[in-house]
Amino acid sequence: MVNSSQVRKLFENFSSYRVLIVGDVMIDSYMFGKVERISPEAPIPIVTSTHKENRLGGAANVALNIKSLGATPLLCSVIGKDEKADVLLKRLETQGISPEGLVQTTKRKTT
Repeated sequence: MVNSSQVRKLFENFSSYRVLIVGDVMIDSYMFGKVERISPEAPIPIVTSTHKENRLGGAANVALNIKSLGATPLLCSVIGKDEKADVLLKRLETQGISPEGLVQTTKRKTT
C-alpha cells in the first residue's frame, strides 16, 4: 500500500516525468445555448445555439491533464487527414502538447 509521504514525493517529482499516453484521441464538441421554449410535439427543449467549443477528448484529454500536473505528455495515436484532425492538431499546439507521436492516415477518420 502507498503511504502519504510516497504520494507527496511522487507529486513533488512529477515535473521531471515523461508520461506515455497511448489511446484514441478525439475532439469533444460542445454546443451552448438558451432554451426559449418547449416543443409542442414532445416535452423537449428547443435550444438556440449561442456558441460552440471544441476541446481535447479521449487520450488527448489525458495528455492535457498530465501536462497540467507538470509532467511532459508523450501522446501516441492514429488520426485521419481531415478537418477534425486539423482542429485536434491546432488544440494540441495551443496547449503546448507535441503531436510528434501521432500518425496521420487517410484510412481513418478523426473522431
